[in-house]
Amino acid sequence: MARQVVFLTLYFLLLPLCVSAQRNFTAVSYNCENLFDVRHDSLKNDEEFLPDGERAWTAARYRQKLNDIGRVILQCGGERENWTLPDLVGLVEVENDSVMLSLTRRSMLRGAHYNYVMTSSPDERGIDVALLYNPFRFRLIHSEQIVITPLPRQRPTRNILYSTLLSAYGDTLHAFVVHAPSRSGGQHLTEDYRLFVVDKLLEKIDSIRSAAPMPKILLMGDFNDYSHNKSVKKIIASGMEEASSDAVGKYHPQEVVGTYYFRRQWESLDHVFVSSAVKSLRCFIYDADWLLDTNDAGNHTPRRTYLGTHYHGGVSDHLPLVLHFHFPETNTSLLP
Repeated sequence: MARQVVFLTLYFLLLPLCVSAQRNFTAVSYNCENLFDVRHDSLKNDEEFLPDGERAWTAARYRQKLNDIGRVILQCGGERENWTLPDLVGLVEVENDSVMLSLTRRSMLRGAHYNYVMTSSPDERGIDVALLYNPFRFRLIHSEQIVITPLPRQRPTRNILYSTLLSAYGDTLHAFVVHAPSRSGGQHLTEDYRLFVVDKLLEKIDSIRSAAPMPKILLMGDFNDYSHNKSVKKIIASGMEEASSDAVGKYHPQEVVGTYYFRRQWESLDHVFVSSAVKSLRCFIYDADWLLDTNDAGNHTPRRTYLGTHYHGGVSDHLPLVLHFHFPETNTSLLP
């Protein structure tokens, strides 16, 4: 552990000097599964994630989950001499700014010095999405929420997070983090709601394209639909490439062929898309053994934080997607 701390410290000290030698980037998309703090928000239905709530969510369990999420993010950067800090991290199911502050400043991720932006959505449970960005590699130019007005007879959902960032080489990146409406109640009964969210997303992408030719766009998150569903097909039909379409586990590529395990099979509700001006180099699922359980059939499954209301001690019911990508060389200047 001491050796790792020294390595991380040296990395962050030297990164501004060697950034020009690194032309590739890494993005992570991760559904954290109910990353709640232990304080009650009187405006939200978060009672089950309180110390006296149904799940007995304690400060110790909260700290453990924060450190586990931080560990996942760091390990998504690779191993040994090939390790690098992920440049962008899209997080889904984070409760509020207090959680993000604790994750970036008080967990084992604090040495990474990430900055972040997040939404403040009308979701009844209080969950939102966030984007972490490495300030040595990206500078935030602008961030906003794309507000999603609920459809009739549908619950409020999460707003879309849209951020414009400037890379260390002068490239402008338009990054979106999405958590589409749940499939709870049935896929067909909720499909129109997800299509509505995608329409709002594509309206913004169209406005970006009309303002500049060949924009660099990165879109990631939990879309609560699979690749064969209408909402994902609509994104692809708009000209976005599904970089995660063939993603499999880094360590269990024959078995882990999705980010989410449901009804005894792996599927992917999580997706990463890029525009034609972003070159996808490799996309995989980070499936380290400590993130997995083995079920009664002998198959790997995500090691969840809870099984029902029983505390299980895992990290999430989803596995993260990791994308390596780069831009065409247009400007080699460092950030001012």
